[in-house]
Amino acid sequence: MAMTPHPATDSVSPWVRRFARLLPAGEVLDLACGGGRHARHLAALGHPVLAVDRDPQALALAAGQGIATRQLDLEDPGFAWPFEAARFAGIVVTNYLHRPLFAPLAASLAPGGVLIYETFALGNEAYGKPSNPAFLLARGELLAQAASLGLRVIAFEDGYVSQPKPAMLQRLCAARPGFTPENAILDLF
Repeated sequence: MAMTPHPATDSVSPWVRRFARLLPAGEVLDLACGGGRHARHLAALGHPVLAVDRDPQALALAAGQGIATRQLDLEDPGFAWPFEAARFAGIVVTNYLHRPLFAPLAASLAPGGVLIYETFALGNEAYGKPSNPAFLLARGELLAQAASLGLRVIAFEDGYVSQPKPAMLQRLCAARPGFTPENAILDLF
């Protein structure tokens, strides 16, 4: 499968920045990490991070103090989810969608673990790539996935954003049972 380069950015997603403070102590998985912008942010917050991507050049950029890297092609037909249940305190996924991974992602969250997910939605084809419906979430799809997997939704957005470029996105922050936000100050508005 040919790799499609993603636009390079060092800016942490405002969604990830906003909800990363809810991550409990422990290892965090940055799935399809690209050049590691979120892995670096999470490591700076004191989390050990496992950054996963299929691109070895991207992983070389992501590597750093507190960040372990692992090359995996998550869409290879023979791919089997390699992470044990309840391993991660948090999982971050941005600008990536492979629906067969929803259930394994949720299973790999530790009790009280937090999933921060942000990717493109239907309607994005009006603004550029991705435009293939297979890579675009249907209206409310992340919300429905969270409910079907028994996750507690903390926040959800589905709509247009103008920054860093015009796009249609869905954003979700959800947690496994056992999540306690008492230590987190969350400004929802």
